[in-house]
Amino acid sequence: MEVDLVIIGSGPGGYVSAIRASQLGMKVAIIEKDVLGGVCLNWGCIPTKALLKSGELYEKLSHLDAFGLSASNIGFDFSAVSERSRRVAKELNSGVAFLMKKHKIEVIFGTATLTKSTASPKVEIALIDGASRTLQAKHVLIATGARARTLPAIGLEPDGVRVWSYREALVPTACPKSLLVIGSGAIGIEFASFYRALGADVTVIEALDRILPAEDEEISAAAQKAFEARGIKFRVGAGVEKLRKTENGVSLDLKGGVGSQTLTAKVAIIAIGIVGNTEGLGLEHLGVKIENTHIRVDDHGSTGIAGLYAIGDVAGPPWLAHKASHEGIHCVEHLAGKTQSAIKAPIPGCTYSDPQIASVGMTEARALAEGLKVRVGRFPFKGNGKAIASGKTEGFIKTLFDARTGALVGAHLIGAEVTEMVQGFALAMTLEATEAEIHATVFPHPTMSEAMHESALDAFDRVLHM
Repeated sequence: MEVDLVIIGSGPGGYVSAIRASQLGMKVAIIEKDVLGGVCLNWGCIPTKALLKSGELYEKLSHLDAFGLSASNIGFDFSAVSERSRRVAKELNSGVAFLMKKHKIEVIFGTATLTKSTASPKVEIALIDGASRTLQAKHVLIATGARARTLPAIGLEPDGVRVWSYREALVPTACPKSLLVIGSGAIGIEFASFYRALGADVTVIEALDRILPAEDEEISAAAQKAFEARGIKFRVGAGVEKLRKTENGVSLDLKGGVGSQTLTAKVAIIAIGIVGNTEGLGLEHLGVKIENTHIRVDDHGSTGIAGLYAIGDVAGPPWLAHKASHEGIHCVEHLAGKTQSAIKAPIPGCTYSDPQIASVGMTEARALAEGLKVRVGRFPFKGNGKAIASGKTEGFIKTLFDARTGALVGAHLIGAEVTEMVQGFALAMTLEATEAEIHATVFPHPTMSEAMHESALDAFDRVLHM
């Protein structure tokens, strides 16, 4: 065996797996067909947050009077906003390259194809310089991620001009005057939030009966109300029949909701889900099972084919960078004999809009559907001293506890910086905390995190500041 582990894909799942494998003494090679860091660092998680921060700051400049401040000649340079986002991505990309070198991980730029072999599949690599190379390893880990779902038959296919995916939405030369966002998951809502902050007329279309359908229903309702207050319009329960490009932009035919109607705008963003990157790897010849474009794996990432594993977006939902990293670490530790347990850790989800949304664990509807009797706590930020002082009183925290055992089974947050708080609930769930441990935890004052404590107290009729 030339190496212990070959990893295909260098996103947050692949490169973190490579680092952990190296720490465990493995000789590792990682194959990347584009740029280190994958979609997340270059076209997803990181650059979108840079855009959102610019939009947030610009929007706040319009409300300085609430803090006794004033400013004149407020404006923005869209090219500079976009360029800053790309600089941030480039910095992170360079950071991954440094980490690969530091941990003595061989980086190979090219496209990988797997073929049958006596042990793990053999890795055939078409290098970007036109040459080829073959690697045999003890283990092969697929971390190829996913891409935006398209529906060309009804016009939902990006052209980079009038119809965008997340990639095109990151690098336009100007802010469009009007925008249709098709899909109200985290990606769609984040772009809607950013472009609305810079003044675009934004309408979000969602085929289901509520926005952010993966979130708790109370959070979805509160989010829509908050976004509408900022001027974002919504069409829920409305399916797309056809998207047509026009001389001045796009035209979108809808059905359902309030009946058939046609919407027009300068640009449309497609955010209708993702498709696993399974093509071209030779998986069909190996007998790998693929369902809904995702590789089927067990609790340790095994595909069922000797020596072949898969993690992250290509292995199915939730499609989150931190989930990919967690799975990758678990997988390589299992390969090294360090981890035998298949216990699943709670995976938080975050939407970095304004207001932010975060959650971990069960929604109330799911808990009830699974037969749990739950105690529900809520606490609004308007009752929190730090939130009032900061002018960030929008939103609330909702907690769910198993009424029989007291275990925390879910937490749902909407408000300023809640994506920085949800890990507290994730830690509590990982430690199998009950209400007793959370009630006994000292939360610093004044912080917005005190609302987490109050919500847990409220679930057991002990709330203090409401």
